[in-house]
Formats: sequence, C-alpha cells, structure tokens
Amino acid sequence: MSLHNKNIGIALTGSLCTFDKAFEEIEHLLAENANVYPVLSFNSQKINSRFGKALDFYDKLKKLTGKDPITAIEDAEPIGPENLLDILAIIPCTGNTLAKLAGGITDTPVLMAAKAHIRNNKPLVISIATNDALGLNLKNIGTLLNTKNIYFVPFGQDNPNSKPKSMIAHTHLLTLTLESALEGKQIQPVVISPF
Repeated sequence: MSLHNKNIGIALTGSLCTFDKAFEEIEHLLAENANVYPVLSFNSQKINSRFGKALDFYDKLKKLTGKDPITAIEDAEPIGPENLLDILAIIPCTGNTLAKLAGGITDTPVLMAAKAHIRNNKPLVISIATNDALGLNLKNIGTLLNTKNIYFVPFGQDNPNSKPKSMIAHTHLLTLTLESALEGKQIQPVVISPF
C-alpha cells in the first residue's frame, strides 16, 4: 500500500537518544508524499540533553512537515472528532508512555492523540524504546500486542549484555509497518534478533 497522500501522525516521546532515527523516518515519509502531523510529549518539548535541544527538535519538525507540532492536550483531542489521521505512530515510544497507554492514562499530548485517534478504529503504531521492555513493561507490551488496531514496529534487544531488559524498535521498518497496519496486519516477525 502506498503512503502517498496519507495523513500520518508522528508522535515523539522522551527517548531523545532515538530522535535522529525518528527524523530519518519522517523524511522518508515526506519523500513518499505523505502528510505528516507532528505531536510532541511534554518531555520532548522541554528536555535539553546531549542529544539536542528541545527547541531545535521543535523547529526541525516544523520545518520538515510545514506544520506546527501539537504540544498541548487540548490541541490533540480534536484528532478524534475531526478524523484527522489515517494512522498514528508513536516513535519513539518510551516505557512510560507504553505503560500509560496500556493503563488508559491520558496526561500528555501524545497519549491524548493516541486516545483520540483510536476511537475512530484506525491503526496506531508503536515504535518502542525502553530499558525495561523485558522487565515491568513486558506486561504492557503483551496487553498492547493483543489490543485491536495497535501494531508494533518490530523490535529487539539493543544491548543484551549491559542492558538485558532493554529493547528498541528497528525504526527502519516504520514504513513497512505503517503500510501493513493500514491493511490491518502486524508485520512479522515482531521480535527480531539483537542489533
């Protein structure tokens, strides 16, 4: 399935070390002439780190997509009633966001975007980046894997020796995952060998 002219929400949460890969995927989607609507969690809007400054990320998203990123809960809520998106991807999706999504908590713009979007029975794609995927968040991954209209970018352990519970998505598979999810299919295999 082509992503040409598809309205794709891209929601970024606070795994700042993976933002470079997320921006690469946004550029790929734009190259396919997709309409990208950015959403930022509160942490991704305000945390400056060795991986970059929050304002620089905001400006880059705006420049790439030509749209102001959604940065407030109340601005994310209309995604549902306005039926704005064909598909929404949370890339990266931290363990915190993953847990809240599985628990039905809606306290950030990204979580409100997800809630508003899935009320329309449209696909939500999760691209995880969490140090506790094989720890406390394993149950949340299981819950979401078994939830209608939720799909995962295939993921694997990123450093089994030093961080044995950590897993991260193979973000280069985002486009394929989006295409499959729009057809109601989970790309397989979901769990891929370590990086």
